[in-house]
Amino acid sequence: MTRLFALSAPLRRAWQPRGWTPALAWLVLAAPSTPVLLGQEPAVQQAPAATEFTIERIHGTRDFAGESFSVTWLRDGRRWAVVEQDEDGADELWVVDAVGGERDRLIVAADLVPPQADRSLDIDGREVSAQELMPAGATRSLAIDGFTFSADERRVLIFTNAQQVWRARTQGEYWVFDLSSRTLTPVSRREGWQMFAKFSPDGRQVAFVRDHDLFLTILQTGEERALTSDGSETIINGTTDWVYEEELNLRDAFRWSPDGSRIAYWRLDQSPIALYHLIDETQLYPELIPIRYPKAGAANSKVQVGSLELATGETTWFDLGDDDDIYVARMEWADSSDEVFIQWLNRHQNRLDLLVGDARTGSTSLVFTETDDAWVDVHDDMAWLADGDRFLWTSERDGWRHLYLYRRDGTLERQLTSGVWELTGVDGVDEERGLVYVTAAYESPITRTLLAVPLDGGEPRVLAGGPGSHGVQLSPDARLAIHTYSMAEMPTITTLARVGAMGLWSVRELTDNSDLRTRLADAQLGTVEFLTVPAADGTPLNAYLVKPRDFDPNRRYGLLLYVYGGPGSQTVVDRWGGSRVLWFHFLAQQGVLVASVDNRGTGARGRDFKKQTYLKLGQIETADQLAAVEHFGSLPYVDADRIGIWGWSYGGYMALNATLLSGGAIVAGASVAPVSHWQLYDTIYTERFMRTPQENPEGYAIGSPLTHAEKLESDLLIVHGTGDDNVHSQNTLLMTQALENADKQFQMRLYPNKRHGITGATTRVNLHRLLTDFLLGRLAPGADLVP
Repeated sequence: MTRLFALSAPLRRAWQPRGWTPALAWLVLAAPSTPVLLGQEPAVQQAPAATEFTIERIHGTRDFAGESFSVTWLRDGRRWAVVEQDEDGADELWVVDAVGGERDRLIVAADLVPPQADRSLDIDGREVSAQELMPAGATRSLAIDGFTFSADERRVLIFTNAQQVWRARTQGEYWVFDLSSRTLTPVSRREGWQMFAKFSPDGRQVAFVRDHDLFLTILQTGEERALTSDGSETIINGTTDWVYEEELNLRDAFRWSPDGSRIAYWRLDQSPIALYHLIDETQLYPELIPIRYPKAGAANSKVQVGSLELATGETTWFDLGDDDDIYVARMEWADSSDEVFIQWLNRHQNRLDLLVGDARTGSTSLVFTETDDAWVDVHDDMAWLADGDRFLWTSERDGWRHLYLYRRDGTLERQLTSGVWELTGVDGVDEERGLVYVTAAYESPITRTLLAVPLDGGEPRVLAGGPGSHGVQLSPDARLAIHTYSMAEMPTITTLARVGAMGLWSVRELTDNSDLRTRLADAQLGTVEFLTVPAADGTPLNAYLVKPRDFDPNRRYGLLLYVYGGPGSQTVVDRWGGSRVLWFHFLAQQGVLVASVDNRGTGARGRDFKKQTYLKLGQIETADQLAAVEHFGSLPYVDADRIGIWGWSYGGYMALNATLLSGGAIVAGASVAPVSHWQLYDTIYTERFMRTPQENPEGYAIGSPLTHAEKLESDLLIVHGTGDDNVHSQNTLLMTQALENADKQFQMRLYPNKRHGITGATTRVNLHRLLTDFLLGRLAPGADLVP
């Protein structure tokens, strides 16, 4: 017996977004004896006054950060493991019963005191002690920055991040803790950081990458041997170069075969890529930091994929065809220890071949091909069913991203989803029930709904929908889920739910962010209103508008337009927006409304909507943002003389273009880390949407802010980190040169050695004070009095 539950009345009053109707209020199916999935309204607690809602608290503290919940499910699907800190701040590993909440401490901090803790290593020319790898405040025990279990769950592989090394998110030391003997053993006793270590399927060996080579350690003996030996500054085995990591999201580039007899891996020769040098000028003599960075139209790495047989140490290379100017976007064992599936992508990225390769001979054959007149997106949605003869695949071939079921030989069994809506991710499969669980922009492009899709065909079933955004982390058997839910005006609530064939059944609340909600209530936040505005061609575009709590429709406000706008992206989604949107609420309290518009070219509205910007980035999107400026300026409560725009990265590029082309309609533009010409950006991202500058010179020129520098009639602020290895500060310097040549006045701020995110609590506060002062000085009431 089930029934539908809606939000409790107090919670609905507190968090009801505009457009909410009772028909949309249901969230999940729950048993009558279980609590509502969203929990109860939190008790009022003492909190700072609303006057203390400041930039310093938003960006310099964790007061408004909220709680997150991330775990590692154990194979039984009934328990998970999670890292927690003891009273001294040292990491420990706990196992939790999902349903009952009972907890057992699996590894205590004392277990993680490494042998030879006083030893030192010569790393990158610097002596590094094991003590430097310890967490602050801990007594010589390792920090757990990541962990995995062996397949039999008798051992735990622990990763400790090397915080001192530049770009060290994936570099550090790995240790194996044996749960039976309670012993801690380093994966390697040799010098050099390790990367991407993982157990063999039987848990008796660990493979890893060091210095661009693959290595193997036999745990019983501690014997370590190199699997490849040609790794160098130019030859990369088992991991990837800069552009593969950034644009194909591919870092860990080796895979154990299911039986543990082979390792398949990428090999990249990046010698064709020219060196780009970042400059650290904070030293007496500036240091050059070289990066192999392929700019649009330039040479890429040469890629190979091989199968290394551990018994012989020999690598068999797969046949990837005669064209060597390609990408290998994905590679996985094909539910077999003799075959791999390779996703081969041409340089234009408008053809993706799914190849099956024989690990013994290296021969390959075509399974099927995806093509598009523009580009083919690469996803991680491919999943094998238990029979090993069928797999799941997603494609936009019918105009919307949908789910397909294929046989191993490339025969399409059936299309599993269809309709005018977008699938956004595959969450898991329950073959016993014959269901695939997916997340989708099903009810609206601005919401995220959880669906159960029958493998035998038929309409999907809504498990959790309505306003807002749902997400799940499924247990291995897909019978339990960590379910997250948020709305634009409601921080994330996380619950444990049973996954039923027709819905989610609430079990217990994991976190409701009640402390954060109390602080937000005291901050006197305003509202987030969802609406549509016309594009330059009249197409309705999704938008939101942040208003202060005391909004007066008879008053005229300044307005700030926040933009990103890149291909397939979205800023307008009904979910909690964190510190960025809290800053927008802060600006609204100062008398400036904040809006964001998803222009043509953004995501969740189908292939044709997204890909109409092909070969002309910055043109259609800028026209749409300027149409939005005109629309908002026509509203009775917006002062058309006080409209500004800001954005970061692609959004910084958009803010530059819109400001330059607005003819002064945008009075203030703030651009952070912008691209100023697409030839300055990398091959994979740029050419996916623009082809090469040699093929498309007109598109590159028209879309470049450099082309339009002489049109500046507004106040402009440009911000960049000099250590940005993604969008190089070269973009800002060339923009500066163009503006100076056009005799235009503007402001610029450089952050020494800061990367693309311009991170650090002090830096983030400094940056947002800069942006706030610049924008409020031109958009807030009385701004016309500011020189």
